[in-house]
Amino acid sequence: MADTRRRVKVYTLNEDRQWDDKGTGHVSHTFDARVHSTTLIVRAEQDGSVLLESKILPDTAYQKQQETLIVWSESDNTDLALSFQEKPGCDEIWEKICQVQGKDPSVSITQDVVDDADDEDRLDGGSDLGISSNEPVELPPCELSQLEEIENLFASCLPTLTRREKLAVAVENCGYIQKLLTLFRMNEDLENVDGLHHLHEIFKTLFMLNKNSIFEVMLDDKNIMDIIGCLEYDPAIGERRKHRDYLTNDAKFKEVIPITNPELKRKIHQTFRVQYIQDVILPTPSVFEENMLSTLNSFVFFNKVEIVNMVQDDDKFLRLLFEQLQDESQSNERRRELAGFLRELCTFSQMLQIMNRDEFFKQLVELGILQTVELLLSSDDAMLRQLGVDIFAHVVEHSPSMVREFAHKEMEENQTNDDELLINLVIEQMICDPDPELSGAMQLMNLLRILLDPENMMANKNEKTEFLSFFYYHCMHVLMAPLLANTAEDKIGKGDYQTANLLSLILELITFSVEHHTYHVKNYILNKDLLRRILILLNSRHRFLALATLRFLRKIISMSDELYNKYIVKGDLLQPVVDVLFLSGKRYNLLNSAILEMFEYIRTEDMKLLITYIAEKHLQSLEKIDYVQTFNGIKQRYEQQKDRANRLGEPMDSLDTSLEIENNRFRRDARTMDEDEEMWFDAEEEEGDILLSLTTSSEDPDMPKVNIDKILEVEKREEADTVKLITKPAEISVNITSSPNNIISDKKNQIAALTNECAKVTNVNGIETNGEPNAEHVTAIPPSETTTSTPIVTVKTGLVGLVDYSDDESEEDEESNGDANKNGKDASLLNSAKATESPPHSTEPARKKPRLQAVVDSN
Repeated sequence: MADTRRRVKVYTLNEDRQWDDKGTGHVSHTFDARVHSTTLIVRAEQDGSVLLESKILPDTAYQKQQETLIVWSESDNTDLALSFQEKPGCDEIWEKICQVQGKDPSVSITQDVVDDADDEDRLDGGSDLGISSNEPVELPPCELSQLEEIENLFASCLPTLTRREKLAVAVENCGYIQKLLTLFRMNEDLENVDGLHHLHEIFKTLFMLNKNSIFEVMLDDKNIMDIIGCLEYDPAIGERRKHRDYLTNDAKFKEVIPITNPELKRKIHQTFRVQYIQDVILPTPSVFEENMLSTLNSFVFFNKVEIVNMVQDDDKFLRLLFEQLQDESQSNERRRELAGFLRELCTFSQMLQIMNRDEFFKQLVELGILQTVELLLSSDDAMLRQLGVDIFAHVVEHSPSMVREFAHKEMEENQTNDDELLINLVIEQMICDPDPELSGAMQLMNLLRILLDPENMMANKNEKTEFLSFFYYHCMHVLMAPLLANTAEDKIGKGDYQTANLLSLILELITFSVEHHTYHVKNYILNKDLLRRILILLNSRHRFLALATLRFLRKIISMSDELYNKYIVKGDLLQPVVDVLFLSGKRYNLLNSAILEMFEYIRTEDMKLLITYIAEKHLQSLEKIDYVQTFNGIKQRYEQQKDRANRLGEPMDSLDTSLEIENNRFRRDARTMDEDEEMWFDAEEEEGDILLSLTTSSEDPDMPKVNIDKILEVEKREEADTVKLITKPAEISVNITSSPNNIISDKKNQIAALTNECAKVTNVNGIETNGEPNAEHVTAIPPSETTTSTPIVTVKTGLVGLVDYSDDESEEDEESNGDANKNGKDASLLNSAKATESPPHSTEPARKKPRLQAVVDSN
């Protein structure tokens, strides 16, 4: 068992003068005989890695604070601190440090006198006053007549570190602070303004000494109000500042939950008053004085850590807090007090190290902090809703996974109405922000972005798939409601600034989704025809909204996705952009430049489909823009495509034929659906979402379609061996065309012997004929009736959608001869309708539920 006496936390002071937790470990000291030096080493308690390795140098000043802290500065101006779990461990290491430096362990700071101290004194005027840094500081008698002399002495010691240390030792040894406070009460009774002004400067200097032992005396409950009283009489202001009146009368301490721990109550009082002194009373330190209050910052920091730890250890206190927060009978005023305390507690928890903070928030989640946030966001009270947003922000910023897990579990277990889901309540709060500048909505949008960011989703769980599926099915319609409502009649509804600002935030979030949620957001955009609705906002009189719309389109184009490009071309969705470009004229404005940059991107990336579309649809008008060479470049690209097609002897595809989805075999490439996409489609099917069948063309309603889903379900349920449709001796060939009279045919192959599993496949309605008479019965196909123009799909277990391209003609002939010799005697259970000519759009059964392609075709 590890020695808890030496268990420490390592802290470093950052550029913002805040302590950063570097981890928890165990400290030890080792002596290196080669260099004759002692080193402090802290090893992490988890993996034994070295958190800190610091040599104890003879000229380094170490400070012992609050009985369990040791603070010092390294030679590279790095401030370090060790916070011990137990006081004996701190005393043991402190004794070792003092032993190395030859100091008495009873002192609270170690600092040898530097050789050039006299030079420092000459620089700061010390020698002119007849004061040597090697001599102890002699304090004048603490009397009313000596206050001016005391002030001058304190001011002369402040510039040099050595003199500050000796002054601090002298003040501690003779109880000088208590004597000065006695003089303060006397001067205040006598209304001696000059004496009070001197005392103000004296106590201000005592704060600048940056000594923890002095702070412990001054900030004690018995002395702190008198200290604040001394600081009220600033000679620079002339009149008394009534700080004590505010702390006594206005700032009332109220226990929202009874605190039974007296030490916790004392720490809360002390921390509030010290922060008031630091933030309100003391002047803002200059660049040269920042380090002079570092100990005071540390004092507040560790006080907050102790407060959170004591509250966390009191399980009854937290349980009572959440019970009252979730009690619907509580008044709004009472709930505001409880929620305010919880928000302050979450703010203090930022001081904890990461492991302790994680345990703290896990405890709050178990007690129902997210249910409490739902209750607060559902309130009619604006202040309660804002408190709910602040608490929600603390949870999300610490651990987005906790919120995602809660949201998904809430949907699964409770079957809650979509309007009552936590994420939808947050979206509603964002949409209904009363601030015209939408400061609260901007904060919530950033929190939603954190939740939707796949980068911080756990890779070892299905968190990405589960949460994104949940969000797009249950929450996306709530987020997009203002945008869709405002473009309902193909024109902008509300045109006020606040609505435009809200729509720009929504566009920013959906633009982020296009980049990071490839398949989920693509399915949503194509199903809802979302881009067409969004492009209506290009005509907004608010330029920032028009630019946000253009950024969304630019992001879609930059994805270089063929489906997106076909969607844009089929809907002629660049027409609004061209219209806005001409409306802006030749003016050099941001909107004009952004549109030109988008067209230039299409040209430089050589997006053939979009270049063909622009050239055939819009180039005649765009050629009039001659102050840039972008459209001449697009024309050249288009002509190069035609020339290349002519050289190869291939006809140049027209814009219509380029939009067809060919019934060719697929190979896996960057556009192949991954597991997340497949699971998303499966989830949609289970939820009753729109199923897009693998039909051929909407022009022929009687066209038969192949139900691949049922075939796949049977294969998965029975876990059968590979089921193949013959193109080789061990395979089963299924010829699928878009003709109603030719469902299944063979390509130069005779039909091989079919297994019982194949019969099952054909009997589970895998082929739907829609009443076609030629497909009612299953018969064999003679080899003479096979066709050569019908593409063949090979289905293998585990390879759905991963089919290679057709083999060479010679290989097919060779295979067909082999099949004929081997399988000529087998009876066939398959039937084929009469072969007809394939229409331009042919089915594509090699992929399971290709929703996105079907959406494009249906448009």
